[in-house]
Amino acid sequence: MIEAEGLTKFYGPIGAIKNVSFQIEKGEVVGFLGPNGAGKSTTIRILTCFMPPSAGKARVEGFDVMENSLQIRQRIGYLPESVPLYNDLTVNRFLRFVASSKGVEAKRINAEIGRVVSACGLEKNAKRIIRNLSKGFRQRVGLAQALLNDPPVLILDEPTIGLDPTQIIEIRRIIKELSEKRTILLSSHILPEVAQLCGRVIIINKGEIVATDSPGNLTSQLQKTVKIVLEIGGPSLEFAQALEGMAGVQKVTMESNGTSKFLIETDPAADMRPEIAAMAVQKGCSLLELRIMQLSLEEIFMQLVTEESSEEVAKS
Repeated sequence: MIEAEGLTKFYGPIGAIKNVSFQIEKGEVVGFLGPNGAGKSTTIRILTCFMPPSAGKARVEGFDVMENSLQIRQRIGYLPESVPLYNDLTVNRFLRFVASSKGVEAKRINAEIGRVVSACGLEKNAKRIIRNLSKGFRQRVGLAQALLNDPPVLILDEPTIGLDPTQIIEIRRIIKELSEKRTILLSSHILPEVAQLCGRVIIINKGEIVATDSPGNLTSQLQKTVKIVLEIGGPSLEFAQALEGMAGVQKVTMESNGTSKFLIETDPAADMRPEIAAMAVQKGCSLLELRIMQLSLEEIFMQLVTEESSEEVAKS
């Protein structure tokens, strides 16, 4: 559905992206992550035909960005980070203008506006002037214009930036509903948002792709030890000593609050929870909690970006 092959873009002598390659299949919701200046916006502008690449190829639904830009624009709904709205128009008039610009047939425009207004929860605000709307509702108008003409591909750049918590929850809900029928590329700095909405992430740093996989698979690849959270009721010091003596346990950190809580780091080759649970029973401890602690998407992101920076320092 979306393919990037060796995409490279120079602004004068400065390389914004270098040999960027990835593929997004039909129906996928993919997060596009990277620090400021990593090349996210440049990549998105190439995919949406706002600018050509210096080298490489990009295709959307089989159409090339250099040769078939009109066909691609007809198939993409794009929500940029700063939504370009005509603030003096009402929501309905603005959407009518965008629908006409996108080539929606005149006889279908009213129905199409009604569809996107309903999808984005704008029914009560459809006749209001855009400048009088809150930022959250202006963001909904931006999302509504992206949905006009029912594009199979959505590219959303920071869709919840600057919104309050309630507005963020609403926009996330709308995106989740939209993802059931569309391919979505979502760029965001809010990593919990990406973790909730996306089945796969692409991480870019300093113009190059450093990882592309599901958060779960990235965790498996990056986690050098398995971290187990354990909470017991019972003799904690004796139990901690027993844990430290177990084969496969690399580190035990204890926190005591009436009950005892441990963070146990073990060899990733085997799941040691059954052995730890058996030991708790043997020592007469009550088992209150026993679970594996997964890396969060924030930790994955920071580890990958930090590793890249460390490698550059080592090379220099």
